[in-house]
Amino acid sequence: MAKILAVLYDDPVSGYPTTYSRDLIPTISSYPDGQTAPSPRQIDFIPGQLLGSVTGELGLRSFLEGAGHTLTVTSDKDGPESVFERELLDADVVISQPFWPAYLTAERIAKARNLKLVITAGIGSDHVDLEAAIARGLTVAEVTYSNSISVAEHVVMMILALVRNYIPSYGYVLRGGWNIADCVERSYDLEGMAVGTVGAGRIGLAVLRRLRGFDVELHYTDRHRLPIDVERAHGLTFHSTTAEMVPNCDVVTINAPLHPETENLFDDALISTMRRGAYIVNTARAKICNRDAIVRALESGQIAGYAGDVWFPQPPPKNHPWRTMPHHAMTPHISGSSLSAQARYSAGTREILECWFDDRPIRDEYLIVNSGQLAGAGAHAYSAGDSTSGSEEATEFER
Repeated sequence: MAKILAVLYDDPVSGYPTTYSRDLIPTISSYPDGQTAPSPRQIDFIPGQLLGSVTGELGLRSFLEGAGHTLTVTSDKDGPESVFERELLDADVVISQPFWPAYLTAERIAKARNLKLVITAGIGSDHVDLEAAIARGLTVAEVTYSNSISVAEHVVMMILALVRNYIPSYGYVLRGGWNIADCVERSYDLEGMAVGTVGAGRIGLAVLRRLRGFDVELHYTDRHRLPIDVERAHGLTFHSTTAEMVPNCDVVTINAPLHPETENLFDDALISTMRRGAYIVNTARAKICNRDAIVRALESGQIAGYAGDVWFPQPPPKNHPWRTMPHHAMTPHISGSSLSAQARYSAGTREILECWFDDRPIRDEYLIVNSGQLAGAGAHAYSAGDSTSGSEEATEFER
């Protein structure tokens, strides 16, 4: 029998919900590229529930305990005395989230003597030292595509919030004001602007498709060029590198995975080549942008706004400069954790576990590392390496 350790985010401060604002959510059976949604043998939750927090347990407890396994769920994940650190020593399976990541550094992997399987409940496995996972022979999997459209919707929302200066305008209403001139002095139309995405995979392409109706110029760069018929159908201009693309854009959205090739990509040098007053939206991973370079660019006016849903580390320290920098629209990594998305990534987590326990192959599109090498989606999107360095700063977060 196996010990499963799940690290999930805390319940709401008001307590785990007993009712929800909607009675049901739409059923999504497949994704735009034809990939089917997760298909476990059954689920033990109601879609639309809060599953990603500690009490929600991804709907896994009855399934796992019914099969004789043990499940430990915690939100205490940082520091040498954390529950995660203690329970990791003899865990066979670790389940974590990109929203509340349990950073599996090389040191932690070395301590986890029984560890065999690492699952990301969502998408993005950069909180795992993939190089160490390969060396150890671990299987690393994530629920690919489960919340990609959720993130794409969030990107479009953030672009509009920045360009139209929505958040400061909403703030005036909350404060009882009617300051029209103050609200519109930084407000523009998106129409006619040039928008480019770094990464045109599942999320990036979904963003481009949704933006086409806004009558904007659409640009993209990716290590894998899209088919010509797709480019023509959506009016896309391809650029071979990020450096080639960004000078042509008024808005840049980052939708690429974090790995050694993308870490610190948006530094002072690259940002200086952007159009003055451009916007950056980053729902991918924070370390793709240099933290201090973003602050400097906002303070100097080189960029007009930065909207991010991702931080490093997560959670960020209370004094993280992105909390207080000007003209930002930051959120606490919620883009892929809507209640709709949670139903899919919870079901996908169970599907992966069912395959693992039954000794059946895990879907190729869910695999990141397998049999000592990058595999499946991981071979397509990642390069072997480690992006977890600096994660210990998360211990500075105070609840």
